[in-house]
Amino acid sequence: MTNRSVTKAAVIGTAVEFYDLALFGLAAAIVFNDQFFPADAPLAGTLGSFTAFAVGFLARPIGGVVFGHVGDRLGRKPALVLTLLLMGLSTTCIGLLPTYDQVGLAAPIMLVVLRLAQGFGAGAEFAGALVMVAETSDPRRRGLWASLPGTGVQIGILVATLVFTVFAPLPSFESWGWRVPFLLSLVGVGVGLFFRIRVPESELFERERARGVSRFPVLEVVRRQPRHLLIAVALNAPYGAIGYILNVFVLSYVTKTLGLPATVGLTANIVSAVVGIVLMPLFGLLADRVGRRPVFLGAALSLSLFAFPMFWLIDTGRPVLVILALTLGYGVCVTAMFAVLGSMLTELFGTRHRYSGIAVSREWTAALASGPAPLVAATLVANAGGASWPIALLLMGCSAVIGIAVLLAPETRAKELGDRLSHEPVGSHAVI
Repeated sequence: MTNRSVTKAAVIGTAVEFYDLALFGLAAAIVFNDQFFPADAPLAGTLGSFTAFAVGFLARPIGGVVFGHVGDRLGRKPALVLTLLLMGLSTTCIGLLPTYDQVGLAAPIMLVVLRLAQGFGAGAEFAGALVMVAETSDPRRRGLWASLPGTGVQIGILVATLVFTVFAPLPSFESWGWRVPFLLSLVGVGVGLFFRIRVPESELFERERARGVSRFPVLEVVRRQPRHLLIAVALNAPYGAIGYILNVFVLSYVTKTLGLPATVGLTANIVSAVVGIVLMPLFGLLADRVGRRPVFLGAALSLSLFAFPMFWLIDTGRPVLVILALTLGYGVCVTAMFAVLGSMLTELFGTRHRYSGIAVSREWTAALASGPAPLVAATLVANAGGASWPIALLLMGCSAVIGIAVLLAPETRAKELGDRLSHEPVGSHAVI
């Protein structure tokens, strides 16, 4: 199994996943409030859209446990195929839903059901991509290789935003044009499956299976590596909240609160994604040279210092400054954290429960922090009379939590992923 073929399959599948996730976020910020909620209550519609967005994250912890269990017991490959199928089909079906005007309350109910199915499939998709790439990479360049699924994330966000931007100005957008990007997800699923089915199983997992896999990998990671699990949770929770505030909430903020055209926020997301695609592997390389902790800590500190200036730029209402602010905040600072997160997470856990450890730490925090973040941000701004300062403070708080977690984390650069820890006595916290 070559690392290049595995990485290609992981990046393409991750791009499809985040195309689906980004598409729902974009639609929740711009169109779902009119399509699936009463037109005579715009604020309720906006909050309802973000609630539907957040609900999907409730299914992600369950999906993380289920597919993490599949990945650690049956193999990385079958878990990746199943998650891709479930996400893609759920997204496609959203494009076929009737609206509130057509079926009333049944419309938001069906939207929520499909969002739950989408979230269930997303519960271990990215975790599996990270595990497959990391387990086939050279330890000296794992920071680079493990950052590449993150480029798939940015590619998915970029393609979703480009497609949405193309259809948003059309006169037919409100009636049926918004559905086309969701239906196009089916094409991505086909491409992703073509590559993932052809990739062999992880050799590290095969060796572990020959020795005997864990019966309950989720319970084992809690028992054997509780400290590392808590560190992973403390890294993921605030990072996820930051990402969705900048990528989803700000789009709604510049459109609904500042009254700018939707294309301004969409263009900002496009530029941020392009910058992220370019910088992601560079930050991964930097993490291979200086370590995971310095890069992660530097990015968190930079975002904290930039939080208030970022919203000062956004609040000018000038499109160029809005785009610049989000490009620096998301395209640079968030990208730097994301580039290092992959290698840190894979190096924190042993092979017997690596898939479950990453999936649980990502998805439980996604349900508790990432999903509700745009709704919390919208509520804070509404209570502040439209002012953005509470969001800047929120970003600073999230960055501080990340900084503490990084300081408590071990430096794992160039560590072998051979599963020494899984055979140590219960309660050991040795660094793998």
